[in-house]
Amino acid sequence: MSKRVLVPIADDSEEIETSCIQDTLVRFGAEVVVASVKPGGDLVCKMSRGLKVMADVSIDEAVLQSWDLVALPGGMPGAEHLRDCEPLISLLEKQRADGKLYAAMCAAPAIVLASKGLCGDGATCYPAPGLREKMPSPVDEQVVVQGNVVTSQGPGTGLKFAIKLGELLYGAEKAKQIADEMLVSQDS
Repeated sequence: MSKRVLVPIADDSEEIETSCIQDTLVRFGAEVVVASVKPGGDLVCKMSRGLKVMADVSIDEAVLQSWDLVALPGGMPGAEHLRDCEPLISLLEKQRADGKLYAAMCAAPAIVLASKGLCGDGATCYPAPGLREKMPSPVDEQVVVQGNVVTSQGPGTGLKFAIKLGELLYGAEKAKQIADEMLVSQDS
């Protein structure tokens, strides 16, 4: 059965992370929807390195739907735009309350999740001063799973992050198959 995944983006979200999440989970068979959090329903976001991405829907449309996973890319100040989007924060709080998966990588665990009390001790984020200090007892691991929340460090860990999300949605056997097809080492 197809799982439904939401990937919220903003101006200055990280494009490698966004595409790793979207592309990899589509390979698993997920229905992945990219939602813009820009005001006024503007769907075109200029990413952190200048790439323009057109979202599928606005966040206002997305919050009216049910999601198996909500996965946030990082990027600055994109993560701040995600943090400041009340409909997105309400959706993340609902995911947590319902025991459904939500995830963030790079700056987003510190800027979005930690600032809203949505991750606990032992999560990870981009290992930069100013971000790690915002996290409660962060760890230096590429991908961390804590119940229904998953965190990761940054662009270079994007594929491992996305493979882990796929594993949580579709199982270890499917994750190994997709990782092998994509030439992604699951060691370490």
